[in-house]
Amino acid sequence: MPFISHLEETLAETDVLELQDEECRIILYNDDYNTFDYVIDTLVQVCGHTFEQAEQCAIIVHFKGKCDVKTGSYDYLKPLCVALLDAGLSAEIEE
Repeated sequence: MPFISHLEETLAETDVLELQDEECRIILYNDDYNTFDYVIDTLVQVCGHTFEQAEQCAIIVHFKGKCDVKTGSYDYLKPLCVALLDAGLSAEIEE
């Protein structure tokens, strides 16, 4: 196999792996314990949302039962999800 062809194949595989890695997301679930204001404040602090983004997520969670609140690689999302859980919210990383 020519070197260039092998290199192109390797780069293509790397691109696919990077795309797959970016497909993870944090799902926030509704609960009966936390207030809207608390959820909004936590999303702003932990996920870096604007107030408006966090408010929209809180509304979606309330009416739909869950909402994607952040996307990225698993390694990027893991500490954010742990912080949400430590704050008393119900969340998980979905691939």
